[in-house]
Amino acid sequence: MPFTLGIVGAGQFAGQFAKLFQAHPGVGDVTVTDLLPERADRLVSQYGLAGTHPTFEAMLESDVDAVALFTQRWTHGPLVVRALRAGKHVYSAVPMAVSEEEIAAIIDAVRETGLTYMMGETSQYNPATVYAREKISEGGFGRLFYAEGDYVHDMDLGFYEAYQYSGGEHWKSTASYPPLLYPTHSVGGVLGAWQTHAVSVSAIGVRDERGDGVFDREVSQFDNDFSNATALFEAAGGGSFRINEFRRVGYPSHIRESRFRFFGTEGSLEQLATVSFWQDKKGVQDVSEHLQPAPTLSPDDPSLAEVAPALRDAFTSGSAPVHDRSRLPKEFAQLPNGHEGSHHFLVDDFVTAVNTRTLPTVNAWVAARYTLPGIVAHRSALQGGARLDIPDFGDAPA
Repeated sequence: MPFTLGIVGAGQFAGQFAKLFQAHPGVGDVTVTDLLPERADRLVSQYGLAGTHPTFEAMLESDVDAVALFTQRWTHGPLVVRALRAGKHVYSAVPMAVSEEEIAAIIDAVRETGLTYMMGETSQYNPATVYAREKISEGGFGRLFYAEGDYVHDMDLGFYEAYQYSGGEHWKSTASYPPLLYPTHSVGGVLGAWQTHAVSVSAIGVRDERGDGVFDREVSQFDNDFSNATALFEAAGGGSFRINEFRRVGYPSHIRESRFRFFGTEGSLEQLATVSFWQDKKGVQDVSEHLQPAPTLSPDDPSLAEVAPALRDAFTSGSAPVHDRSRLPKEFAQLPNGHEGSHHFLVDDFVTAVNTRTLPTVNAWVAARYTLPGIVAHRSALQGGARLDIPDFGDAPA
């Protein structure tokens, strides 16, 4: 039986997902709330949604069955807990939370309520992650012992406009969000293929020198002046992986902002901005076309009018040949996708989990393993690269 859904936060990202939730046969009415009521009204009008709620509290008091959070990235943890405790299933944009305590509170709430929680990590369905996951299951890598995940997105390529849109008058104070507290695109892409978790980390942060008030500790809401950061993690069971979170970088992030490498004793996978290669001891195979999403929406589509041009690729990319779309509802066939083909799969994961009362792929325990390593890594960077242990909340209950 379809369930009702409330969208929390009617910003640039929410509209793309509202279309998909509304089209999914497992979802009924979709409603919206936003701190700026005019944005909620506009989203309802644009996509023909069922209506609005004046506040988040009013939505929780209503009879909606689930909520999907698309609010500012540092707000998710407390909102998730409040929604779960109010009896709502929760889909949350990344990251899961910004502290170990917030993560623990979400896991406790999921365990105690028995409700569905899912973090919508796009890298779970990044074509390179999907391909690496398949190669691992086939034994193609041999023993996997090292991986790299990069989220390389320069502020000049759309992020200034995005923060201005979401942050209002004081947007510079929030644009300084610490890179390692937004780690799930890089960490999730690695761990979404490699079934392990991080047990320790050493990280280095690079202090910003642009001097424009962004990444300025005197301005920053987060007391942060790191614009770039690198973290090296020890993996459970042996091996290591490294992530880069860069916000000042000479790189075409509008072409590919997340990229990955995996190295094993028998094979390896490497990605750059425009090419991807599978390599083994026999030679090199260009798999670029197999991992290349096809566009599903024009970058000039009116629905993207408020999205900076440099960010529009994230909303227009469809599935790649590596994606198996056979499980997706037929209603998605002609709908826009995004983030290298991940949006369709993420929505279907959540809807299926709620309707079948099964754990989604990126459940609370998996989300913790994608999020907490970055939180501890930021702490390490603040301590000059000190090697720190990373707590683990374990596997999801069977």
